[in-house]
Amino acid sequence: MGADPELNQAEVQQYPRQPTAWGSAARNYLNLDTAILLGILFIAIVFRFHNITLPLVDVFSWRETSTAMMADNFQQRSWNIFFPEVSWTGPGPSYQGREFQIVSYLTALLYQLFGWHDWFGRMVAAFFGLVTVFSLHRLTALCWGETHAHAAALAYALMPAAIMIDSSFLPDPSMLALVTTGVWLFARYWAGGSSWLLPVATVSFSLGVLAKPPGLAAGAVIFYLMVCWIVEKKRKQATRVFLSGLLSLAIIAAYFSWAIYLGRTYPPFHVAGSGYIWDSGFWTFFKESFYFKSVWNTSVWWFYGYPFMVLIAVGFWMPPPAENQKQRTLSAIPYVWLVAAMAVYLAAAREITSNPWNYHIFHVPLAMFCGRGALVLATLPWGNAPSPAMVLRSICIVAVTLVWSTFPLVKTMKKPVAINGKLLGEELARLAQPGDLVVAIAPEVGDPVAVYYSRARGWVFPPGGGDVEWSKFVADDDTAIAQLEELRAQGADLFGAAKNAADKQDLLFVEHHNGVIDYLDKTGTKLVDSDDLLVYRITRP
Repeated sequence: MGADPELNQAEVQQYPRQPTAWGSAARNYLNLDTAILLGILFIAIVFRFHNITLPLVDVFSWRETSTAMMADNFQQRSWNIFFPEVSWTGPGPSYQGREFQIVSYLTALLYQLFGWHDWFGRMVAAFFGLVTVFSLHRLTALCWGETHAHAAALAYALMPAAIMIDSSFLPDPSMLALVTTGVWLFARYWAGGSSWLLPVATVSFSLGVLAKPPGLAAGAVIFYLMVCWIVEKKRKQATRVFLSGLLSLAIIAAYFSWAIYLGRTYPPFHVAGSGYIWDSGFWTFFKESFYFKSVWNTSVWWFYGYPFMVLIAVGFWMPPPAENQKQRTLSAIPYVWLVAAMAVYLAAAREITSNPWNYHIFHVPLAMFCGRGALVLATLPWGNAPSPAMVLRSICIVAVTLVWSTFPLVKTMKKPVAINGKLLGEELARLAQPGDLVVAIAPEVGDPVAVYYSRARGWVFPPGGGDVEWSKFVADDDTAIAQLEELRAQGADLFGAAKNAADKQDLLFVEHHNGVIDYLDKTGTKLVDSDDLLVYRITRP
């Protein structure tokens, strides 16, 4: 016979609960968990906001300055978020098919309020990175418990790849923050949370995918949990999720259909993203072994390093035990997310390896596995009981990852490889008259960093857009001179090149196109010829 709930309530009122050792310990435990989470967030802040004012000249310069140009054009030309515009394809309009511009638009709002600073975009991205740390922590706590949540969040806070991407002017930090928050809120709803969690989770997840399409991989977790409800014959709840998912996919499909239309309608007819399996063909991917050699090199020398890779491998192969069926279902979330991210990779391997910030969708499950691996190594062979040896071992694990991964790899990625492009842009800005259009060759051919820092509009050289290859020089001087003449006819006023400018075939501009320099000597006016830069004023035809 069951207990009478009314009697129990009366008893509670008659005999108020007295403080117990267990209750006090629970409150202290919760306070300790909160303090640990705040400490991890502080660590994430330190690593993401360190050197936040660095100009956009690191290894991601190309993509960062394109994103920054869109922020400029929102603030200077049009606040319509559905018309993202770059400044490296002439006087414009230069609308392109791009992701929903959350980071660039927020940055443009900061420009409007506080004036232009090139590092504002980094700051916005870093704040989204902190959202990811928090939502990852709460998602891991739901799946594997609070201790694993601390370890996973700390792993993400210290992971070189996450630090680099979260402190770069890119859309990817907003994508990961929003889809992780959406998945966490949905998992809470699935585990018995309030009904308001479903619409909020849907909005957050949808915005995340709009910010960057790889975020769609995280939707596999929501689909997986919905299927679990169907298996449990909870069809009412599953139907709500299914309808929310349809609405989300409809919005996502509508926006990217518009983006493709925009990119195909306006010069330079450019839709962001390329290198998909349906473009290159399966056999091309197969012959290249799906570019796994590039994945390995990026993982070892840029993004993780051996210490993080070992921890990830250990955590992947040694998941924590689950106490019941619900916990078993939730504990599978990082594996479902990882499999879905792998499917995205296999479909877009050339694009992802060429633009490695696209790996960011992997970093939630990888951080969870890394945290689990660290706990396994820290607690062997004593189990989970705290001990001085376990604390010492944990400190050693963190120290090894910092010394052999985080510090050296972040330093490598933050190296100012495009600094001469910034100097060229600033020189062009000094020489330009109002309304002048510039043509610029940065240290990495095709990088618009010099155009960006010129604070003018213009072209990269060779001119790019659409299906045109603009990361390598044309074969001969005559073709290059014809390209330059076409730009001059369109109104180009200044031509500048960094003397270390080289294309992806390692051809130096000053050597490969010395005929173009001779032509400029004859037809233009040389304004700068220093150790690093070459600038001409182009004579109008």
